[in-house]
Amino acid sequence: MGDIVLDQSQLKSISSDVAWHYRVLPAGVGKDDITLYVEEESDTDSLLAELELVLDKRVKFVFCSRAVLEKALSSYYIKNRPQDETAGKAVANFDAGQKDFVSMLIQEAKLLKSSDIHIETYEQKCRIRLRIDGKLVERIRLNKTEYPSLINKVKIMAGMDISEKRLPQDGRIFFTKDDSKFDIRVSVLPTLYGEKIVLRLLGSDAAQVDLDDLGFSAPDLLRYRESIRKPNGIVLISGPTGSGKTTTLYATLKLLNNESVNILTVEDPIEYTLEGVNQVQVKDDIGLTFARSLRTFLRQDPNVIMLGEIRDTETANLAIRAALTGHLVLSTIHTNSAWGTVSRLIDMGIPPFLIASYLNASLAQRLVRVLCPHCKQKSDLKDGVLPHSFRNKHLIQEHYVAKGCPECFFTGYKGRKAIYEVIPVDSQVSDFISANEKDVAVYFKSLGIKTLQESALDVLQQGETSIEEIYSLLLDDRY
Repeated sequence: MGDIVLDQSQLKSISSDVAWHYRVLPAGVGKDDITLYVEEESDTDSLLAELELVLDKRVKFVFCSRAVLEKALSSYYIKNRPQDETAGKAVANFDAGQKDFVSMLIQEAKLLKSSDIHIETYEQKCRIRLRIDGKLVERIRLNKTEYPSLINKVKIMAGMDISEKRLPQDGRIFFTKDDSKFDIRVSVLPTLYGEKIVLRLLGSDAAQVDLDDLGFSAPDLLRYRESIRKPNGIVLISGPTGSGKTTTLYATLKLLNNESVNILTVEDPIEYTLEGVNQVQVKDDIGLTFARSLRTFLRQDPNVIMLGEIRDTETANLAIRAALTGHLVLSTIHTNSAWGTVSRLIDMGIPPFLIASYLNASLAQRLVRVLCPHCKQKSDLKDGVLPHSFRNKHLIQEHYVAKGCPECFFTGYKGRKAIYEVIPVDSQVSDFISANEKDVAVYFKSLGIKTLQESALDVLQQGETSIEEIYSLLLDDRY
């Protein structure tokens, strides 16, 4: 039997609690009877009597496998939700035309620690997907007739023009519900079959994270703390989009933030707010750029300056200028490794001797998904699992693999952690930078500095993640 597909009328026929407690799903609903999917191994005699009493209907059963049933349960009903006036049922139990559907959807995403909500339409179907731990998971199927009204509701909440359907639009929702308060960035994109909307949830989670909780090893954390305790200089964090750089920056600001320190930030966008930190939102359309903000910052007597990103030569030059005039500058940059940051700055036109003098430390980081503790399985290493170019195959004898269960939405993973490569700039590294030296691996190894690949291997050997999750890092044969 293939996957079970349910419509809104079926979903509303039983509650989430009933579905999970009895491990059943509605297959068909009549006025006085109901047909339910049930596992093939179930004790149907006792189950039949109890369900007829609970549902007050005649009950019939359709048998399916445990795997098919569990996948559908996880897709359509939320297990173990807090019971309050709106959160006692899965979003899928409600019509998209319902007045508070969007608010309930946002609350659902927040509960599941989702970073993005994707509302999209195709030729035959409409769906809502949530990005959980960096991967998209389909949660809700919609009727085509419900889709236009849902899009208009989101547009109205985000202050957009509901009559404009041909051009992209951007908006923002300040969501307040009970004790929940956070911003949502909204993007609308016209596609072949209608408008696609993505809602980015900008909660306050990162502002509550401590450096100690991010995944630094003890030596790396010590090196990083020393680099940000210096009164001036630049600390740069590199990595691709979505690698957790912003979270590391906010955890750093939280550590540095006190009454005796003047902290200024310029960001695009401001994703999290910090009490006691002066934050500026970039507005390119009126000329409020990173560079212009940074020029003004230097007249505001700051101790610490945080730039959301060094993305061009002008901003890089101003960051160096801020460092040499006695400020601590924190920022991010797009490179593949910590040492690659030096080459990127040189490409931007920064003289090597200035980089050598004012770069305190360079970090590279990635996020890896953590295996679900409920379903991960140990496996012996087999030929072909590791990349052919990977040189240290003898280090790995066994590993854990992702299986999937209702607890992790059948992804096999639950949560993420960061891995780091931290290069502090001492006198020897300064000499390497001034000489534009490329072969630095031997010296870094003598200091005990671990590469991203080595940090990823540590997480793998501890059984926290899978080979598939760090495969791209294992392909890196530079070390």
